Amino acid sequence: MTDTDETTGTSSGLPETMAFGRAATALELKGGELDLAVQLGHVRAMQGKPPGRARVSREEIDRLRGAEGFPEALRERVRTVGTAEGARLISTTPGRFTRLARTGHVIPVRFYLNRYRAVVWLYLAPDLEEFAARNPDLLDGRLPAPLRARLDDGEDWRARNWRGRRLGVLLRRCDDPWERTAAIASLLDPVLVAETVGDPYERAHLERLRPEPPYARTESPAVREATDRLLRADDPDEIQWHRMHLGHSLEEARASTPAPRPDMPRPRPPRLGVPASRALGGTVPDLRPGSAAVSSGAEGAPAVPLPPRGPDLRLPAPPGRDSGAPGRHRAPTRRLPRRLLARLRLRKPSTAPPG
Repeated sequence: MTDTDETTGTSSGLPETMAFGRAATALELKGGELDLAVQLGHVRAMQGKPPGRARVSREEIDRLRGAEGFPEALRERVRTVGTAEGARLISTTPGRFTRLARTGHVIPVRFYLNRYRAVVWLYLAPDLEEFAARNPDLLDGRLPAPLRARLDDGEDWRARNWRGRRLGVLLRRCDDPWERTAAIASLLDPVLVAETVGDPYERAHLERLRPEPPYARTESPAVREATDRLLRADDPDEIQWHRMHLGHSLEEARASTPAPRPDMPRPRPPRLGVPASRALGGTVPDLRPGSAAVSSGAEGAPAVPLPPRGPDLRLPAPPGRDSGAPGRHRAPTRRLPRRLLARLRLRKPSTAPPG
């Protein structure tokens, strides 16, 4: 078989793989059956490119096709039934079957919405047969008093058990501690996750690693809304359990590697009026005119030549006044008119009138 779109060749030395649809055809399964077989571990799959699109190696397909009883045995291991068919399979009534499911004796493996948007739970046929063989006394007659009391209180464990089963599948697939933490966090409301995971960067990382919901992108908004509602824990005991589990998993993830964070911002330029050495957190040579670093080249800073000085247009100090340090002039005590000051600036310092 030479397929460029659905298979990858062995020219690079890697085992040849097949896309999910072609692998289902090769194993004589429907797409949903193959997906369930992968979840239950009956078929080994690998991540493809792009991530999220699983592929099955030809070696795995050859192994399954060569197994005894193929394909009926593989189909039977992933066969799902509803309430009516499940009740017939274990020789009980649909009402008794529903009560056993609500009390958690049989665990659903998936669900769908019917035309009335009601949730229809599906169960694995092998699981039901195993339960019937272990608990024949629960299939008929009067239920024990504790089970009747739980049913009278309105207890229904179907969604809770489905979430627990799905979480087990997700955790078996995860190799990274942060991925396991994200799988647990996906069962809790974002508000509860924020209470347990206080760091916003860690929450953002968990959100990026959140498992894909068990529905296709083409599903209707009603299906997505119902599924999102069933994905989150709603019982107080269940919520408390998952929060404790999330806390322990978060500690393990933090110990393995920190969550990614954005790069630190670049240092801001020095503000006006703030010495450069203090603004940049280091020692900066003094490059002001007349400083030692400029005139002679202080240690750690090259000598910077001074720019040529123009004529000194400042007025000398008035006679009889202290002129201050040598080489410096003090400002006049009286401010000259603007026109006179402009004329003085046009003249040379040697021809300037005395003060």
